[in-house]
Amino acid sequence: MRTLAQLQDLQECWALITGGSGHVGKAAADTLLELGANVILLDRSKKSLHELHQKAYSNSTKVHTLACDLADKQAIIGAMESVATISGGKLNILINNAAFVGTDKLTGWCVPFEKQSIDTFNDCLNVNLSAPFLLSQLAYELMKKQQYGSRSIINISSIYGVVGPQMDLYEGTDMGNPAAYAASKAGLMQLTRWMAPSVAPHVRVNNIVLGGIERGQPESFLEKYNAKVPLARMATEEDIKGAIAYLSSALSSYMTGQSLFLDGGWTAV
Repeated sequence: MRTLAQLQDLQECWALITGGSGHVGKAAADTLLELGANVILLDRSKKSLHELHQKAYSNSTKVHTLACDLADKQAIIGAMESVATISGGKLNILINNAAFVGTDKLTGWCVPFEKQSIDTFNDCLNVNLSAPFLLSQLAYELMKKQQYGSRSIINISSIYGVVGPQMDLYEGTDMGNPAAYAASKAGLMQLTRWMAPSVAPHVRVNNIVLGGIERGQPESFLEKYNAKVPLARMATEEDIKGAIAYLSSALSSYMTGQSLFLDGGWTAV
């Protein structure tokens, strides 16, 4: 029987993280690097990727960056070809993390329901749901060939793919909770369930359901949000590391098609 250290060892494994220059993407990258993996960070901003690499990973030979607009099908196909080139045809882990989020400044986004834009709704579904589908398809072609290490797809969903919003949280702020975000995250959870038996036994597919993460939100929002959470606080990036380590490695080798909730108890009450 392997030890816990052996089960979570990701030496020689390759991981692709979308939304790689963001807070959650970096937390995921740091986790996988600690476990020995090689990491490819994918994001739409080449500048952000470069700045992150220079600031955090300039001395690492295990971190690579790749710019890609996930709204562009051909760009995704090209990016996955680049992943294969960078890794020598290897891929063990895909983390579908990139997403339109509630703070994005988009037309018809964080506005009342009757003013939300159908074009923005569709754009959100394209990035948050269609792109993970295509990325997973292309990643599967690489993963199923691997003879060594973990083979795991991890989708990053949200509590708002499970429950409806409590709009009083946003009163007095410029924040909001767009319908498209909720619909896309619910779709990602169901895509997880659908893919799991379809790509088994070669690849496992699981989902992390995130609650809100504290990043300098208005005090009025924080007070109301924290009052609704059993653990009385928002999440931090550090809270994500254990789940990433678990689902990426052999620690979860008999788990697929499941959702792991990291929400401080939000959906339990």
